[in-house]
Amino acid sequence: MKSTLVIAIACLIFSSLTLVPKAEAREPIAKRICEYISVNDKTRLRSFLKQKKLKVRHIFKEIKCNNQNLLIFAAKAQALDTGEFIIGKLTKTMVAANLKEIEKYSAHLAEDAKDRIE
Repeated sequence: MKSTLVIAIACLIFSSLTLVPKAEAREPIAKRICEYISVNDKTRLRSFLKQKKLKVRHIFKEIKCNNQNLLIFAAKAQALDTGEFIIGKLTKTMVAANLKEIEKYSAHLAEDAKDRIE
């Protein structure tokens, strides 16, 4: 009797400790970040990242918006404020790696990226 009770309690504790898969946990965060970039809302993007304790350079490789990284997505959407914010938060090597692609979509962000690299 006691062993069945112990097993039942152990199963209950174990089932309550199961973790949410990373893809499901990150999807709403990625969606929100992409929305803020697409509407060029730098203020909300900054506060959202701060609230979630995220840094742009840490999520840059993981999050894709329309199958593009955050910087290229901002350039395509002509989101200049958020694009400048992202450029300022990335390392120089990350910005340099995306410079050619940025130049295709936004001359303004390309100039900002060139200034960041130098």
